[in-house]
Amino acid sequence: MDLTTNYLGLKLRSPLVVGASPLSEEIDSIKRMEDAGAGAVVLYSLFEEQLRADRSELNKNLEQGTESFAEALTYFPEPDEFRLGPEEYLAHIARAKKAVRIPVIASLNGSSDGGWTDYAKQIQQAGADALELNIYYIPADLNLTGTEVELNYLEILKSVKAVTTIPVAVKLSPFFSSFGNMAKRLDAAGADGLVLFNRFYQPDIDLETLEVKPNILLSTPMAMRLPLRWVAILHGRLRASLAASSGIHRATDVLKMLMAGADVTMLCSTLLRHGIPQLKTIERELVAWMEEHDYQSVRQLKGSMSQENCADPAAFERAQYMKALCSQPV
Repeated sequence: MDLTTNYLGLKLRSPLVVGASPLSEEIDSIKRMEDAGAGAVVLYSLFEEQLRADRSELNKNLEQGTESFAEALTYFPEPDEFRLGPEEYLAHIARAKKAVRIPVIASLNGSSDGGWTDYAKQIQQAGADALELNIYYIPADLNLTGTEVELNYLEILKSVKAVTTIPVAVKLSPFFSSFGNMAKRLDAAGADGLVLFNRFYQPDIDLETLEVKPNILLSTPMAMRLPLRWVAILHGRLRASLAASSGIHRATDVLKMLMAGADVTMLCSTLLRHGIPQLKTIERELVAWMEEHDYQSVRQLKGSMSQENCADPAAFERAQYMKALCSQPV
């Protein structure tokens, strides 16, 4: 069975890619991912805030003013809660590249244009095969327009592309008034790939301690419906590679994403729940289904259920929406 696929100009042995998570903090874990069949691994993210200031200055900035409101004390992370710092991250990339043969994709997590994007050049020099820009941004300023938000994404991408030659993927949210147009503009601005989608983790409030608490919930298979739709709409219409992310837990989820037009599928929550060996299980089930249905390669699957040949995808989506509502039992 030929499971090979191309992503960001890289030939991968499999469309099963490990998404950014704490699983990649240890070199031994990355080795196990390769042994379990991963086509590539995205390292955990290095944050913009880690690059903007050294540890002591960051600590001062984060704590400034928090004593004014007890509820604000835990809103920002303490510096020692961050994982490896900038220098350690570069060393981690170099060690990972020596340890495995599969592509190692670094991850930068930020929300604004600025000097931190220059760090992408150092990531390239450390040996990363590609870079994923995880733009995690919630525009809470009521005076900020949608146009300004979109320009921010484009400027971040352009800044990174200006200092690197390795492929750059953009991981972004679906919350744009016209996501298809935004995808097209990122493609035109030089994005080598789009990762659909970023999951926003919603904080919670502890009513006993009156503290804002992080509330990280692992995804469920239902979360895959949104990226499934947009992968199907965008397939064949962009130059950039498409990576499906969020809600991919089983071989059937992988198959659907590939048929919609994804080049790769990002796995995270299912590996956090079941461990790295889950990669082998998913690949085994993927191959079994393909054999049973007379497929010989991922290439045959890719895009077979996309809307590439649909003259009016919007009308198609509207028709499916109406059909779904009308088919519900009264």
